Amino acid sequence: MSGETKETCFDEFVAAREQFEKLMGELRSDSARILEHGEVESLIAREGYELLRRLMQGYLDQRAAAEERCEVVTGADGAERRHCRARSRSLATVFGEVTVRRLGYSGARLKSVFPLDAALNLPPNQYSQGVRRKVGLEVAKGSFEEAVKAIQEGTGAEVPKRQAEELSRAISVDFDEFYARPAVEDARRPVEEASAPEEEAGTPEVDSSDLLVMSTDGKGIVVRKQDLREATRKKAEATTHKLKARLSKGEKRNRKRMATVASVYEVAPHLRTAEQIMGQDESTAPKRPKVQNKRVWASLRQTPAEVIEEMFAEAERRDPKHERRWLVLVDGQEAQQREVEVAIARHRTDVVVIQDFVHVLEYLWKAAYCFHADGTQEAETWVLERAYALLQGKVSDVAAGMRRSATRQGISQEARAPVDKCADYLLKNKERFDYATALANGWPIATGIIEGACRHLVKDRMDLTGARWSLDGAEAVLRLRSLRASGDFEEYMAFHHRQERQRNYLSAPQNNDTKMAA
Repeated sequence: MSGETKETCFDEFVAAREQFEKLMGELRSDSARILEHGEVESLIAREGYELLRRLMQGYLDQRAAAEERCEVVTGADGAERRHCRARSRSLATVFGEVTVRRLGYSGARLKSVFPLDAALNLPPNQYSQGVRRKVGLEVAKGSFEEAVKAIQEGTGAEVPKRQAEELSRAISVDFDEFYARPAVEDARRPVEEASAPEEEAGTPEVDSSDLLVMSTDGKGIVVRKQDLREATRKKAEATTHKLKARLSKGEKRNRKRMATVASVYEVAPHLRTAEQIMGQDESTAPKRPKVQNKRVWASLRQTPAEVIEEMFAEAERRDPKHERRWLVLVDGQEAQQREVEVAIARHRTDVVVIQDFVHVLEYLWKAAYCFHADGTQEAETWVLERAYALLQGKVSDVAAGMRRSATRQGISQEARAPVDKCADYLLKNKERFDYATALANGWPIATGIIEGACRHLVKDRMDLTGARWSLDGAEAVLRLRSLRASGDFEEYMAFHHRQERQRNYLSAPQNNDTKMAA
């Protein structure tokens, strides 16, 4: 049934005009003519937020004045509501607090519904989409205290710390769904394709010569005892504290839950020689190609197997026809390698796994000190010679040679332990040390990107002195930091707002005869 249209009997923006005239008057005043530019900036910022708030209020008043009254409204529960009355609610925006006036519809023992709330896609709590975006962005950057301070200083809103923590959890709920979308829905493109004409609907064109690289690692986070994994919690409960004021060496290990970090990116092959890798070639090295479409993320809630499966699913989403070469960079952790092998068997059997060359060098340096003193030129030369041999594919020769040298020199079993450990490490992982093939094809051989992700996503934010994270709180922060680090934050927030509309207002079956609300 058609409703009545309210006659607009006042100018909704008169208050905004008054504020604008007030600000203009202050800027034209004699007292303003002697101000420094910084003081003028502060004046405009202070009065400008009030102007913007009044503009927002005027717009909402305009929408309220134009709202039609209906005979009946159906809520998400399918029940009809025929009783109508005007209601108000507050909304905290980035400009300050405003009031939303709208018509509410109710019935006996029925919760009121508000069609204008649905039209405006208002959040269930008092904080606007702009405030939620700002909270998410600031929480992704630093601590909750710094986020609260940045919001207070940079907007007209105020969000207490507890509310900022709750909002970060609410904002991050659509993370998995966002990345599970089909490739056709994903607007991310390599930098050089950003201005290209839009292609026909379907899987985006790819450069099959580019490499699709995956990498994963882990980083521990101190969490509350109830959020530890079961095995770790039992160890923590069985531990006797040696000191009252702090955890002793070894005790902190049983207070951590492992966050699994993953990365997927695309890059063109980069041909280098062994001499260039080791910094011994002074000729001009080829320019390193720019990494494209890098996504990094971390999860405390998911198991390593689940994150690795998601990593391979991301590769499948990007390259469903398997037109590119897939590489997986690992650091030698055995449990990680087992999960990677399981994922390879499930997704694509010709995936190449490369073990991090930097980790190999660490083993070589420890072995070198069995033969030469720490810090000597002889130790460095010993490492360089064997590193060159490894880059040439001579893994077995290097392992056998260092063992023979230790035997010939009569080094004791205890003293030669780093030599035997290095040799065992090389032989055990020989298949993943095919650096000669990697260099010939221009493949990466180091896990620098995932190491950086572990530091940036996890350590820099989560490993703070005295911090004890809840599982939900830590997972939310990791998700927001991952979105920002991957360059997906703004696109994710648009997706989140669409999901919020669906959850809050579009859950009821459509009915053409009545106005829908939730």
